[in-house]
Amino acid sequence: MAAETGDVLGELEWRGFVHQRTHEQELDAALAEGSLTLYCGFDPTADSLHVGSLVPIMGLAHFRRAGHSPVALVGGATGMIGDPSGKSDERNLLDAAQIALNLEGIGAQLRRVLDQALELHTDGVVEGEAAEIPIVNNGDWMSPWTFIDFLRDVGKHFRVNQMIKKDSVSARMENEAGISYTEFSYMLIQAYDFLHLNRTHGCSLQIGGSDQWGNITAGTDLIRRTEGSQAFGLTFPLLATSSGEKFGKTAAGAVWLDADRTSPYAFYQYWRNCDDADVVRFLKMFTFLTQDEIAALEEEVSSGSNRGQVQSRLAWEVTALVHGVAEADKAVRAARMLFGEAITDLSDRDLRSVFADVPSSEVERVRLSEGVSLVDLLAETGMQGSKGKAKRLVSQGGGYVNNVRVEDVDYVVTLEDLASESFIVLRAGRKIWHVLEVV
Repeated sequence: MAAETGDVLGELEWRGFVHQRTHEQELDAALAEGSLTLYCGFDPTADSLHVGSLVPIMGLAHFRRAGHSPVALVGGATGMIGDPSGKSDERNLLDAAQIALNLEGIGAQLRRVLDQALELHTDGVVEGEAAEIPIVNNGDWMSPWTFIDFLRDVGKHFRVNQMIKKDSVSARMENEAGISYTEFSYMLIQAYDFLHLNRTHGCSLQIGGSDQWGNITAGTDLIRRTEGSQAFGLTFPLLATSSGEKFGKTAAGAVWLDADRTSPYAFYQYWRNCDDADVVRFLKMFTFLTQDEIAALEEEVSSGSNRGQVQSRLAWEVTALVHGVAEADKAVRAARMLFGEAITDLSDRDLRSVFADVPSSEVERVRLSEGVSLVDLLAETGMQGSKGKAKRLVSQGGGYVNNVRVEDVDYVVTLEDLASESFIVLRAGRKIWHVLEVV
């Protein structure tokens, strides 16, 4: 663990994480005294988190790297209600079976990403082995409650006139759709989560997005009233791109942390394609590069010498954090394949992702096992207008199989040419591509 646990707030502040915090001086003192236990909650609205979830995940990771003790909460109980914070309409409620699947998926993701966060750029930062991060489910302690018991023991500590002043509630009350009693009660449950973790884990700090401020301060108030002790809250800014677009959204939809929803290559490309106006801010928030390292990269952007290398560094760092170093390296290599590097040792998933926009067709495995002339394939796929043109292309060095030039006009494509389990990539000249799927 790091020797100086009190430095974490300074680290978070220069990286742009701190939006609001309670009891500023007291929190500074508590962090400086030694290891502090904190938590952040994640709603199981899907079986995967998305890149927007990386903001609180990075917050937990920085505290962990600094020697503090984070707890990740997955909302098996609150997920059945829906958090009104930042929402203009009430969510569709999920059934228990779907929530159970979602909890399993995001719990595994949280542990994997937070563990990988300890392995990146840790020289002189993290010493020794960090304890495994607890991942708790508020369904475990909320399920035994009866409605009457909860109102009597928890609800009595809240005043409705104060609750309706919270941003998460007041914004919905001004909306024509209003807010249901179900969602109105969400604040009480999240506040009790904080109290429960304070009692069972010694948790004294809750972190989350700025839309969670009302829920977090409800928890600090509840702990003060019931335990007579001080608890703290800290929120992060809600991110948008410099163009005003929603962070983590693309034309294809959300950018997920699950490799089957968003492949590591597509994930890498999301960060690789970010604007110069965003890249330095994202380097601060989503990597563990030092202040000096980021300053050097910022100079490349401000001087006009950046030709995408800064975005490439960002993309590698975040992909390594989420999917591991091996997948980040593979994504870099896959990107180079579009510029001529040999296409080898890819999975079907990776190859589909890299060549998602390339025309494709199927070829029977039994036919390819016997061998098919490259000239025939170039003509059959429409890459060349005729066999004669295809033969002339190959003879002039313009025919490629998996980005390897073929100069023999009699070359026969076989199963030996598979670049992945099921795909072969053909190229004619510099810009005409075609993917063959072997079925």
